[in-house]
Amino acid sequence: MSYAHITGWGMSVPKKVLDNQAITQMVDTNDEWIVSRTGIRERRIAGEDETTASLATQAALNALETAHLLPASVDLIIVATSSPEHTFPSTASLVQDRIGAYRAGAYDLSAACSGFIFGLNTANQAIRSGDVNNVLVIGSETLTRFVNWKDRNTCILFGDGAGAFVLQSSEIPGGILSGVTRSDGSGGDLLILPAGGSFMPANFDSVHNELHYIQMNGREVFRFATKVMANATQEALRAARLSIDDVKLIIPHQANQRIIESAARKLHISMDRVMVNVDTYGNTSTASIPIATCEAISSGRIAPGDKVVFVGFGAGLTWGATVAQWSGPIVPKPLILPTHFRFLARLRSLLLRLTRRIEGVIWGRIE
Repeated sequence: MSYAHITGWGMSVPKKVLDNQAITQMVDTNDEWIVSRTGIRERRIAGEDETTASLATQAALNALETAHLLPASVDLIIVATSSPEHTFPSTASLVQDRIGAYRAGAYDLSAACSGFIFGLNTANQAIRSGDVNNVLVIGSETLTRFVNWKDRNTCILFGDGAGAFVLQSSEIPGGILSGVTRSDGSGGDLLILPAGGSFMPANFDSVHNELHYIQMNGREVFRFATKVMANATQEALRAARLSIDDVKLIIPHQANQRIIESAARKLHISMDRVMVNVDTYGNTSTASIPIATCEAISSGRIAPGDKVVFVGFGAGLTWGATVAQWSGPIVPKPLILPTHFRFLARLRSLLLRLTRRIEGVIWGRIE
């Protein structure tokens, strides 16, 4: 039997930091008000040369380097995002090309802030079925480009960034132990980006009425989140035949400090068993869990053999949790680092584009 082990992790965040003081220059708010309601003190904002795909690419390469895995060995790339580079092609396909993962299938997954949980569980199922051996799961966002900077209820919340896990097949028991994914579309209007899809394509009215910005019913989303975070954690633990006492660390979606604290109270655990970095990055949606995981590892809060819970919620409405026994790299370090593939990947992409152009000329002459 194959087990899906988390063997690599990496993150990438924009250079620009936007603190609460800077936001007070945009809307009627103050640092105390923001911190007391969200716990957020600053967030990262993508620059002109930073996109969902570029952040995802760097996070993926960092994760592959940690796993000692070359891009050519990747079988599948899943990018969970609510701010894709384009409607199509998928952001995952752009990442596949940029890292040189020429054997990999690639697609985007849309489940809002729960997307990374959904991606982990999908990758786990693919590995356990025997269809693939090595999977990249990436959460990447540039949601600040969909924020209305005149709306103080939403502009204070979101930040940009990317995080990635490498999942690898192994016959050694462990890795991902259970997963729960749930949805309730009846609450779809509580957190929504109204325009830009096929229901309401971009037009003069949609732009004029500011329908391309995130809209949120904060009170209702808060009530929903505080309920499902604890419930999903307990359900996933039951599926793994574990109790909360077996868990070393819970890594929740970093949306709001108060929501995280409420979930901890319902689970009857102290906050020192919960990873929190929402104060530094804000809500990075699908990227928040892998970014928080990277920081938990770097600070020594997770070690091989530890059992951890990833839990999140988001628009849709969606929610879910994953229980995993932490692994770490399982293969020897390669002679060529994944980051060295960037030049080779660009060269390969250029040659493929040139080949298609030549073929187009030849076929044009034949016709």
